[in-house]
Amino acid sequence: MAESVVSFLLEKLSSLLEDEVKLVSSFRNEVVFVKNELDRMRAFLRSADATEDHDEEIKVWVKQVREVAYDAEDIIDNFLYRFEHTKRHGFYGCLSKMARGIKNLKARRRIASKLQSIKLRVNDISEGRQRYGYKLSSTEIGSSSGTKPCYYSEVRSDARLLEEAQLVGIESKKQVLLSFLMEDALQLRVAAAVGMGGLGKTTLVSSVYNDSRVKNHFHQLQAWVNISQLFKLDEVLRQIIQQFFKATNLPLPDEVEKSTDTNFLKTTIVDFLSDKRYLVVLDDIWDVDAWEAVKVAFRNNNNGSRVMITSRIADVASTSTKDVGGQILTLNPLSSKDSWTLFCAKAFQGKACPAHLEEISRDILKRCEGLPLAIVAIGSMLATKDINRVDEWEIVHRSLRAELQGNTKLKGMQTILSLSFNDLPYHLKHCFMYLSLFPEDYSIKPNVLIRLWIAEGFIEEIEGRTLEEVANGCFNELLNRSLAQVNNRYSDGRVKSCRVHDILRETMLLKSKDQGFAAITNKENNKRLPERVRRLSVHEGTNIDASGDNQLSQLHSLLLFTKEKDVWNKFMSSFSEQGSRLVKVLDCTCAPTTTFPQSITKLYHLRYLCLRETAVSSIPPFIANLRHLETIDLKRTLVRELPSEILRLQCLRHVIVYDFRRDWILHGFKALKGMESLSSLRKLIFVEAKQGETEPMVSVGRLTQLTRLGILQLGAEHGDALFSSIHELKLLRSLSLVSRTEDEALSFQFKSFSSLRLLQRLYITGLVEKSLEGLQNLTNLSKLFLSGSRLQVDPLESLQDLPNLVSLWFEERAYDGESLCFKAGSFLMLRELRISEFENLRRVTVEDLALSHLEFMILTSCKLLKEIPSGIERLRNLQQLQLFNMAAELTTTVYRGSQHDNYSKVINIPRVFIGQW
Repeated sequence: MAESVVSFLLEKLSSLLEDEVKLVSSFRNEVVFVKNELDRMRAFLRSADATEDHDEEIKVWVKQVREVAYDAEDIIDNFLYRFEHTKRHGFYGCLSKMARGIKNLKARRRIASKLQSIKLRVNDISEGRQRYGYKLSSTEIGSSSGTKPCYYSEVRSDARLLEEAQLVGIESKKQVLLSFLMEDALQLRVAAAVGMGGLGKTTLVSSVYNDSRVKNHFHQLQAWVNISQLFKLDEVLRQIIQQFFKATNLPLPDEVEKSTDTNFLKTTIVDFLSDKRYLVVLDDIWDVDAWEAVKVAFRNNNNGSRVMITSRIADVASTSTKDVGGQILTLNPLSSKDSWTLFCAKAFQGKACPAHLEEISRDILKRCEGLPLAIVAIGSMLATKDINRVDEWEIVHRSLRAELQGNTKLKGMQTILSLSFNDLPYHLKHCFMYLSLFPEDYSIKPNVLIRLWIAEGFIEEIEGRTLEEVANGCFNELLNRSLAQVNNRYSDGRVKSCRVHDILRETMLLKSKDQGFAAITNKENNKRLPERVRRLSVHEGTNIDASGDNQLSQLHSLLLFTKEKDVWNKFMSSFSEQGSRLVKVLDCTCAPTTTFPQSITKLYHLRYLCLRETAVSSIPPFIANLRHLETIDLKRTLVRELPSEILRLQCLRHVIVYDFRRDWILHGFKALKGMESLSSLRKLIFVEAKQGETEPMVSVGRLTQLTRLGILQLGAEHGDALFSSIHELKLLRSLSLVSRTEDEALSFQFKSFSSLRLLQRLYITGLVEKSLEGLQNLTNLSKLFLSGSRLQVDPLESLQDLPNLVSLWFEERAYDGESLCFKAGSFLMLRELRISEFENLRRVTVEDLALSHLEFMILTSCKLLKEIPSGIERLRNLQQLQLFNMAAELTTTVYRGSQHDNYSKVINIPRVFIGQW
């Protein structure tokens, strides 16, 4: 990992030497020397990164290289800050300016002196390289180890295999749980899955929870809550209530959303469940107190209700099952046979192990001690090796043997996961370690993660690819190696959120601490900060003093995951007092503030600023000081305008400003004149068009690097300029257009979309009137959302042959016709179909071989539709049919089970939901 630190510094040094800055001679000489020496070290670091865990001397040497690189980077950043400050104020003019110039010259000389000390340290480390070089050269490093590129990789077919694979060998446990949940006993009972981390407790329970038989048995009245170590009772209770109300399609009472009274929340659950059969999963309970606090909400209503829990703690499992009655399922390591099956599934993608690798593979597998997570991790790593290169497999075998001498399960798990980490290409190590900064069980948004990686400087440019595309390749590689797990997906298959297995996260936290990568404060780790901290992640429960003797002057990144006002005020005050000139990343999601802190505008190096889900309502003009800012994230804030000064920020790549929580109307920010100056923009959501002004729409067309664009408050007068601009945005992946009013006709010119060959998602809210002619050319389109379009021509004709369309939403009179016909062989890839509020719709027909992959169909508020769609029996893959607020003739037929012609076709669908609101 030290190589990535050095590589980043080398790039910065190269840029500095190429700059027009006239460095003082001694300063320039030291920069050249440090650059050249670090460049020579880099080749050795690639080998050292892969072996430092096995040799304490090399480990010390790598640590020294890492620290000197960090210190040199800080010196360079301080120089750049001084230089920028000098440029702004100048050396000449009035006497005060001249004095400032002299002061800055002295500061630059001090920096040169500091770099001289860096030179001396580099000399000493260089001698160490000569001493330890023989060890590195004599250590065989596989051709793929530490060098395997990931930028052009796609998610491999087994990227989602982790969940299924971990079920190997525990099928019998699943059957036990299924029987337990659906047995005749009417009293409330608890099933507890217990065992060490990595044995598949959550996976086992999840597979049962999502089983169609279980869902039907409990009539979809189910709730799943992650408990974790930092237990907040009101949040857990609220999540349970939210899931139950959602399952029954009831609006959530305002008092539930706002209340922190746990007795009120418990009473709400008890009253709601008094006459219902339900299933609740409490995942990852860490102590008996947590169970004692929650169990009161689950009264025995003699309806056959069940609770399932997972825990690493035997006392929790024992107490919970004794209190209510039930059974404990203790998960054990896999047998040799099941371990081998799982190993081959990951290492050879389910194929047989080649004969020449069987002996060494079985030797490696023995070290995994039957732990599913360890087998998956090491198998995924080996899947990247060349099966014809026995020497690469032998290296892995040899490394494992050395690392697993302790032979304890926890130590074995940690060392195996460390090996997976060590095998990552150097540019992925920082990316992966960054995941450990998020709280336990945190749902990490890939888009947010990618922007953070870019701001941190972890992502290197590759010709022909944007930084975001390169970063996405890195994310996919982490998924592929089973180092990150998919939490949720969007309807079009994109990853909505991911997480890191808790055992893996703990292992990475040890690495992070050992390598000085980051510090984390929380309820348990609430002491003083390390003497030198570069990245700091502040979790709930933190009450640390952010000032005092803490060395925040070297802080580069601050991620706040706490709503504690005192903590927030301390850090903002620290920024103001100490300057914190080196901060590049500031993520203050949910921070307890109503104003934009003035101290933030002093962070010259800041690249990433997130104030998402705060009460901030305005941005000061001084934001123009943040010349390096790449991301400004103001999602779910009260900001409705941005100052014109923001147009000076030429590095901006992502401008995210919108909110819809308070009145359920989507709000963005008012369009600015001159937006074309932000030529690096990749993401712009949501900008509000001004009535009568078309110039901002023309400006949008000059932002040719945009991949996502959202525009609100569109009127008829914007049409020509808007569609002319859209035609120029050839890199767009996502486009959202919302009209000013529901009666505003935008005269959509869909033929102008023909240049959008990369467009994947299209959201249109507003009157279209005519047809969708032209959209059939968007062959990359995967998701289409239309609302209020009032189309007069059947929209299916223009969409039926789109080869990648998987999600189709028609909302609020998107079509005014009386019938929809899915013609034979059409919509072959569609998986999700939603039709809502079609006032005139009377018939829906599905012809043979149409919608062959459809899994979800939702029909809502189509009052004239009195029959189940004709041909629905042909949809062999249909898993779920939802009918809400539909005609009584339709719903009554389904409820009563009459001999209606189409009734027998409906009952073959695994899940059918019928409701009113």
